[in-house]
Order: sequence, then C-alpha cells, then structure tokens
Amino acid sequence: MQYDKLMKRTAIYCLVFVLTAMSAMLYYCANKIIVVADVAQDEVAQNAENGDAGEKKPVENASAEDENHIDIDRSSQNTNYFCIPMPADVRVEEVVIENHYMDRELWVIIEPKEMDGKESFYEENGVYGNCTDVLTGHYEAEKHRISLRFELTDVYEYHSIFEDNTLYVEFMTPKEAYDKVIVIDPAYGMEDAGVTVDGVKSKDLTLEIAKALKAKLDETDIKVYYTRMDDSNPSAESRVQLATDTKADMLIRIEIGSAQSSKQYGTEAVYNSRFFIPGFGSVELADILEKEVVTAISGKANGLLEASDQDKVINGATVPAATIKVGYLTNGQEFILLQREDYIQRIAEGIYQSVIKAYEEQNK
Repeated sequence: MQYDKLMKRTAIYCLVFVLTAMSAMLYYCANKIIVVADVAQDEVAQNAENGDAGEKKPVENASAEDENHIDIDRSSQNTNYFCIPMPADVRVEEVVIENHYMDRELWVIIEPKEMDGKESFYEENGVYGNCTDVLTGHYEAEKHRISLRFELTDVYEYHSIFEDNTLYVEFMTPKEAYDKVIVIDPAYGMEDAGVTVDGVKSKDLTLEIAKALKAKLDETDIKVYYTRMDDSNPSAESRVQLATDTKADMLIRIEIGSAQSSKQYGTEAVYNSRFFIPGFGSVELADILEKEVVTAISGKANGLLEASDQDKVINGATVPAATIKVGYLTNGQEFILLQREDYIQRIAEGIYQSVIKAYEEQNK
C-alpha cells in the first residue's frame, strides 16, 4: 500500500515537471525569445587550446578596422538593450557571444550554414539602442563566419536574448551579476617564462594549476576572472586593473619559487603591506593561502613575506591581494613534484579551500 502511494506521488511529480517544462518551452516559442550561448574569455582560451574553436582573431591593422567599422546609432536610447541586427535566416544556434574581459571587448560570432551574401550585411546595417557602454564596433567577414567585435568602456557581464532576428544585450557590472567575485592571476607568460629548469617552465606550471583550480571553482557560485588562461602575458597594470574594474573580493596570484641554492624549498605567501584594508585584508588572505596549500600538499611552510618593490601586481592592488609561491623548481624534489598531475591537483585544492575560508572570514 505504501509502495503504491509512493509510485502515485512520483508519477504526479513527474507530470508536474513535464507540464512546467512544456509551458516554458511554449512561452519562449510564442514570444520568440531565446537565450544566446555565451562563453567567457577563459573558456575561449581553453577551447582554442583544445582545438574546439576556430580561428577567432580580432582585426589587426587600423586600415582594416576603419574599413570594417560598424555604424553605431546613439540617437535612440529608449531601451536598456544594446541591439545587434542579424542577417536574414540566422538562427540562434549559429550565434555565440564571447566576453573578452581582459581586452574590455564583446565578440559576437555568427557561423551560418550558408553565407549567401551575409558577409556584406554590416556594410549597410549598424547597431542601435543603449550604446552607452560601447565605444566602437568592427566586423570581419570570413568564408564561413562573421565576427563582430565591440570595444567596451569597462568589464561587463550581460543578459542576452534573440528575438525577431535581433540580438539584444543588456550590460551589467560584475557585482550586479554576482555576489562573489575574485581574480586568479597565473604569473608569467609568453617571453616571461619565469624560472626554467631542464625545459620545465614556471609559466606552464602556474597555468596548469589555474586550470585545475578553475575546474573546482566552476562548481561554486563564485565568479572567477582569470588574467590569462593561455600563453599570453598581460601587463602588471592590466592584471591589477582587472581586479579594480570587477571590484573583486580578492586577488590571488600563483607563482613558482627559485633560489640560488638547490636546498631551498617550501611554500610561502606574499602580501600587500602598502594598502591597508580594515577587517579582512591582504595579510589575512596570505595567511590562509599558506596554511591551506601547505596542508593540502603536506609541505613545508616558509612563512609570510611583504611584497618587494618589484612586485607590481600585489603592490598595485586595492583589494585583498596575495601571491602563493607553491614550491621551488630549483629544488630537485619539488622539481619532480611540480610536474605530477596529482600534486598540481593538491595545490589547486589548497587554493580552492583558501578561497572558501576567506569568504567565511569576510562574512564573520
């Protein structure tokens, strides 16, 4: 008898779920409103590295930009949306929005099944609506793709819908979109490899740690901005600016240590002692980072250090900021450990736990 009741209750719940889902689908179909797929810059970088994305490059020379500019009608501001008309017959699944937040750019990638003259659409059609946050617009037409690139005034998140062959984008600040915002800064990049020992480069290790950390943080309600997720090398100023523009709750930089003596090993945290933040500040963040990472890797704690004059990222930050140096490539044993996947995962777990505990401390 109890089993029959349970089965009836399950059937009712399933019916309610199906009816709710169908109602939502009918509503969106009736109103022709569909949310557009979007990816953040860190996802774009990883997809490209994995071979899951095509070449999506900005226009490189000034003359091409001038020739391929998109007209922006700023006379009509009677909507909250930035309105981007789409070529005829473009379907929502053929449109992807990319948030290139490090460059303060919004990219719209259109990949129609048939071009049929669509490559010239933006020669005659511009954008309109609420263009306050948009500085310039340019397009690039390729064989199977149209790439729109809009330079923005700041770092933004957005809501977007596709209706009546128009893409509507509503811009929001990161703090309007998310309660928790942090910046992760994998050090080095490009020509700055950090220390290199027997072909192993610090820039590659910090990136691997950041990717392992991303997989963990993606499962939380924390919005994370990464200064790099590929072999790029943003300036110290732009790394700091990302934390400033997003009004991040904290900035965590990942570095690899080096020393003249191969006997030097262990983990230390570096904090900003120049910008005082009452309550939970940089020294508190550094303390949590060192404790959690050392615990995760069962390593040696070297203590907390004040940032030196050369540390422009940490010294320039106006949010709680600290660097975690996760080991020394110049030490034989740590050289081996830092190349192990399980060790990378443990470092990432330590940083992840640091973020969680930092928020607990901030909320006390």
